[in-house]
Amino acid sequence: MTTTTGGTRRSAPPAERLPGAWSVGWRQGALEVKQFFRQREQGVFTFAFPVVLLFLFASIFKDDVEGAGITASQLYVAAMIGAGIMSVSFQSLGIAIAMERDEHVLRRLRGTPMPPSAYFLGKVWLVLVTGLLETAVLLAVGATVFDLELPTSPGKWLTFAWIFVLGLTGCALLGVAISSVPRSGRSASSVVVLPFLVLQFVSGVYIAIDTVPDWMLTLGALFPLKWMCQGFRGVFLPESAQALEQAGSWEYGRVALVLAAWCVGGLVLCLGTFRWKSRRDG
Repeated sequence: MTTTTGGTRRSAPPAERLPGAWSVGWRQGALEVKQFFRQREQGVFTFAFPVVLLFLFASIFKDDVEGAGITASQLYVAAMIGAGIMSVSFQSLGIAIAMERDEHVLRRLRGTPMPPSAYFLGKVWLVLVTGLLETAVLLAVGATVFDLELPTSPGKWLTFAWIFVLGLTGCALLGVAISSVPRSGRSASSVVVLPFLVLQFVSGVYIAIDTVPDWMLTLGALFPLKWMCQGFRGVFLPESAQALEQAGSWEYGRVALVLAAWCVGGLVLCLGTFRWKSRRDG
């Protein structure tokens, strides 16, 4: 477009190009992380809760596990890592997004030029940072207090990495999906915490997997937490501990298959259920 002023033709300045979704998502993620740590109570509770539970269970049940070559404390550490990851992804996102929707934060963001995907990328960065920190804290406590032996082979850490990524992704997507279930932000905690609590019991987090009834194990096997815990036990416990598993092995192939399926299924659920406005807004 050109304009004429005093006989001189001048070109209008080009329209400024808006930043892309990745750039905005990175900035949104940095903002999410800053806001998370500014709320000290939330940060302390998020990181301290799994650690406190670990101390309680691992201190009460600390005898040697017969035929497994490990202590019950070490068994709890490996399982609690999976519960910690689900806590900072499924539980935290499910509650936080429901509250943001109820407070019209999502509706205001939807009315801005920000790409919708940037909002979810911001949540991904938040979950990744908190998930890594939570896992590091639990591993540090397990190694220093409960004699958990950290792997020395690259293969074990590679296995840990793909279980961590698939588990975190699947649980985060489920958190986004369940955020649409509560009718208000006030009810979000009740709606999200209850199924998470039940899953921890039927997935072998608080109760040794060889003492959980078969019907509970079958129920837990339908969800990602059981497979995350089983995979992490395979990473951090000796091969002799496989005897405690329902199938007598770590079943890495099935762990990968189930977690990947939940990533795909969680994405489908998110696309079909996510809303920018609360039900009361129509």
